[in-house]
Amino acid sequence: MGLESALPEGVMTTQLQHAINWARKSSVWPMPFATACCGIELMSTASSRYDMARFGAEVMRFSPRQADLMLVAGRVSVKMMPVLQRIYQQMTEPKWVISMGACASTGGVFDTYAVVQGIDQFIPVDIYVPGCPPRPETLLEGLMAIQKVIENDNIPYGSNGKRLPLNIAVQDKIVQKPVKLGA
Repeated sequence: MGLESALPEGVMTTQLQHAINWARKSSVWPMPFATACCGIELMSTASSRYDMARFGAEVMRFSPRQADLMLVAGRVSVKMMPVLQRIYQQMTEPKWVISMGACASTGGVFDTYAVVQGIDQFIPVDIYVPGCPPRPETLLEGLMAIQKVIENDNIPYGSNGKRLPLNIAVQDKIVQKPVKLGA
C-alpha cells in the first residue's frame, strides 16, 4: 500500500539524501602518494584480481583538485612532508586519508632522522591499514570503511566546523595457511 503500489514496475523511490550519499560513496577518487613497496601493493589493488572498480575508486587522480581520498603508501621523508601537506590542502572537501603500511603509519623499521615517524603528526589520518606491506584485501577493507561512513552520513565535525579524522584501524582478516611443498 502507498505510493509504491501506484508506480509502474521498475520505478524506485528513495530520499534525496540517500541517493546523494550513495553517489558520493560510489565515486571516491583516490590520489596515490606511493613511495616504496606499499606502492606495488596499491597498484595490485587496482588490478583485475582485486578490482577497486567494484567500489568506484578505480579512477586514480594525480591532480589533488580532482581527488577526495589520499592514499599514502610507504615511507615519507622529512623533505617530502611539505609536498604531502600542500597536496592535502589542495584536495576538495570532504577529503579522506588512508595511511597504508607500517612506514606511513609509524615510520616502520626506518627509525631515522630523515623519515617521518607517522604522517598523522602532520595531516589528519582517517584509516590506518597495517602491514609491511599490507595486502590488497586490507586496503579494500579501509576503502569500504570510508564508504560506510559516507553512506551513513556519519562524517564527524568539530565545534569549529572542521571535519575530524576518523582514526579507524583496519584489521587484516585474511589468515595465511602454510602450503606443503613437494607433496
